[in-house]
Amino acid sequence: MAASIAVCVPGERLGSTSDYHAGPGTYCKQGFVYSSLAGFKHVQETGKDELPKMQVVRDEQETIVPQVGLVVTTKVVNVNPRFCRCAILSVEGKPLRQSFRGQIRREDIRATEKDRVEMYKCVRPGDVVLAKVMSLGDAQSYLLTTAENELGVVLAQSEAGVNMVPISWCEMICPKTHQKEFRKVAKVQSQYIQKEFKKVPSKHSQHRT
Repeated sequence: MAASIAVCVPGERLGSTSDYHAGPGTYCKQGFVYSSLAGFKHVQETGKDELPKMQVVRDEQETIVPQVGLVVTTKVVNVNPRFCRCAILSVEGKPLRQSFRGQIRREDIRATEKDRVEMYKCVRPGDVVLAKVMSLGDAQSYLLTTAENELGVVLAQSEAGVNMVPISWCEMICPKTHQKEFRKVAKVQSQYIQKEFKKVPSKHSQHRT
């Protein structure tokens, strides 16, 4: 009988070998049990004198997790001068069962003039951003990039609390106050946007390569 269930990704550390035996879908390394595949973590109780068995199993449906090269929909949690932290909500338009942590570094915001990037003029907390997975960074936080025309902010609210409209590759405008705000705007591809985000206008007057 499974004592606990959680989504995990390949290479994720699941526990110590002093606490668990490695079961199917896992491997041992330097005293710890790691996941060898994407799926659900199950801790199976064994006999009274034996350690519980840690295993990772796939669901009947495909388990969706971020992978290198895939486009993800994220929500910005916080921003500092060097990077922003995000919660990954969906992969290739398919919602996740649980969010994953992501990070977009200053140098990965755009492909040109990287040294002139100001994070707060590109993204702000609460923005919904399309990004591409570059790699798995530290502490199970995925490194993301928006350095393509199709990637960047797709949904942002103005200070008045109104969804803004893109007017160029670097600006959005509040339809209520007509106040402009800087963003790294995405040239939206509808297949990557969840239904709740489709109310965002997807046409830009300009966009730079």
